[in-house]
Amino acid sequence: MTTNTESQGNSLDIVKWALVVILLSAAIVGNQMYSETSVLVRAISVVVAFVIAGFIALQTEKGKQALVFAREAQIEVRKVVWPTRQEALNTTFIVLAATGILALILWGMDAVLLRIVNFITGV
Repeated sequence: MTTNTESQGNSLDIVKWALVVILLSAAIVGNQMYSETSVLVRAISVVVAFVIAGFIALQTEKGKQALVFAREAQIEVRKVVWPTRQEALNTTFIVLAATGILALILWGMDAVLLRIVNFITGV
């Protein structure tokens, strides 16, 4: 009984995804075909088609999983302890200083190696 229910849900999901693809394709092709129509009307039509396609996509199993994932991600983002402005500035200055020091070290090594190679090759 469970297998039959899963296959029906899966085939229905395939139909829903096909409908989503058809809606999105129609929005894109319709936008190109009716290029002489007002931009506002075309933009509203495309947005409406995308919203309807998104609503249909959310009714599929993968769409429901994506919605659950988005809700869980939002909960996790609330738990993040964001740095203060001062902490962010201090970290930025440390990174810039470390980058500058490393750049000077590499520049010095390049100059020394260039002189060694010039001395060996006689160029």
